[in-house]
Amino acid sequence: MHNIFMLIPVAFPEDKTELIPAFIELLLVIALCGVALVVIKRISKKQELKTKALEEHILRERQKSAQSNTEQ
Repeated sequence: MHNIFMLIPVAFPEDKTELIPAFIELLLVIALCGVALVVIKRISKKQELKTKALEEHILRERQKSAQSNTEQ
């Protein structure tokens, strides 16, 4: 049975300084992913607060309409 990793051709350069741009790019991508995560969390938190405020508003309106219906 063949090892699946043997089918993928991998060549490592003799001069290891050729790997520096790849590591820089990797760090940049990881940093951008972190920034995206923080932005998504902030947007989610704002949406959560808006949703809670809307829910409270709807509940108050329902209570007002229920009170006005019982008074009539």
